[in-house]
Amino acid sequence: MPDETWRSARERILQGGRPTYHRRLQQEGKSFVRDRLAKLFGRGGIEWEDGLYAEAHRPDLPADAVVTGVGRLDAGGRAVAFMANDSTVKAGSMGPKSIEKILRIQDTAERMRVPLLYLVDSAGARIDDQVRSFPGRQHGGRIFYRQVQLSGVIPQVAVLFGPSPAGSAYIPAFSDLVIMVDKNASAYLGSPRMAAMAIGEHVTAEDMGGARMHCRVSGLGDVLAENEDHALSLVRQYLSYLPAHFQELPPLGDPVPPAAGPSVGNIVPPGREPFDVHALIAALVDADSFYEVKALFAPELVTGFARLDGRVIGIVANQPVVKGGTLFVDSADKGARFIWLANAFNVPLLFLADVPGFMIGSAVERQGIIRHGAKMIAAVSEATVPKVAVMVRKCYGAGLYAMAGPAFGSDAVLALPGAEVAVMGPEAAVNAVYYRDIEAIADAEARAQFVQEQRDAYRRDIDVLRLASELVVDDIVAPDDLRRALVGRFAGYSGKRRDWPAKHNAVHPV
Repeated sequence: MPDETWRSARERILQGGRPTYHRRLQQEGKSFVRDRLAKLFGRGGIEWEDGLYAEAHRPDLPADAVVTGVGRLDAGGRAVAFMANDSTVKAGSMGPKSIEKILRIQDTAERMRVPLLYLVDSAGARIDDQVRSFPGRQHGGRIFYRQVQLSGVIPQVAVLFGPSPAGSAYIPAFSDLVIMVDKNASAYLGSPRMAAMAIGEHVTAEDMGGARMHCRVSGLGDVLAENEDHALSLVRQYLSYLPAHFQELPPLGDPVPPAAGPSVGNIVPPGREPFDVHALIAALVDADSFYEVKALFAPELVTGFARLDGRVIGIVANQPVVKGGTLFVDSADKGARFIWLANAFNVPLLFLADVPGFMIGSAVERQGIIRHGAKMIAAVSEATVPKVAVMVRKCYGAGLYAMAGPAFGSDAVLALPGAEVAVMGPEAAVNAVYYRDIEAIADAEARAQFVQEQRDAYRRDIDVLRLASELVVDDIVAPDDLRRALVGRFAGYSGKRRDWPAKHNAVHPV
């Protein structure tokens, strides 16, 4: 090809689709894909791009609507592989060459052992070319097959800047973390127009598969971004907690004291008065280091990454101000997913337990609370990273199992003074054991006195000192000494061996 020909082709391809589609992006508050990549990689820049000339003989398909390559998040910083749809070209739809490019960058990321970003803004498969892109061994389905193979090997992050419909919806589903841009991102197996035609349902795109719906209701979205710039900053922040691949440890940071605020002793009230566990987390971890995952989904359980004296940890914490911290179907799924993520990439786990147990009743039984609870317990059991559980106030029933109680391979179970660990709380226990005796006492005052006496006796039986004497808890820690105790524990466990029985795979509850 003459020099002028390939140079002019290159210039044309770098411009993306027609000007009218660029103007539409601006109207939607979205960036052109190459501008988006320039913002993401900043001074680090794109190291290289592969497949730039895909479908170069077709003026209407510059780069075949996807940009793939490797960039550095900061000058001289860590390498990250990426694929990014160009929505100015055929609405970012995927044809044979774009699929080939995506498969190749997946292979590249695996060989280089670097994180892989899926920057999604796509109309999905190119239906008018489906025979060459949908059903075959190296066609679209192979992308998801490779995502599953890469899962737990390298971090995979999906950022939805626009639509991710039909088969493309599985790209975020198979990613470790999904960031969705509010008002622009969407994901659904069938569009609102398709739903109206096929099942007679009339629904808006936002209600069908918008960012807020997925972050609040379905759980597909992990983090809701305010805009594109916010989404890109969330990517950088998230990757700062993770190694490049599963055989590395998370990067160490400089130790930073907690943010100024109330002490642990002043945050955690006695008894059952609700408190916001975010305040407890802030009092324990390095200032401004908590990165919450699925904050809007099943908020009765809080999950996220943080730094403790510079060391990365994952946090699983019951939230007393939401449903009393009781575990439900969605919160069990949320906990399991986060525990698997942390364990995959060598992130130690801190459990902050203040849980009445799993929800009971016919509604949750029909939803499969036993299966979903077992899923979280399975994740706790499988986690071989250092695990420290803190009994903050109460830990009842199978909540003890889900929050890494002593039977589940925890390296330490600590307790704050006044903490209780039991099959159930005093009220429920006394009613269960003494129901007939209580009913037999006719005098109301005598009945109340009997009940109170039995509750007091029950509390003495599950007193934290009694639990420590039976080796249920390893140490009782003064509230304001908790951070120091955790720093020492996680530093000491940093060289822990991680053995697990050899097998093909576990048969997980679903």
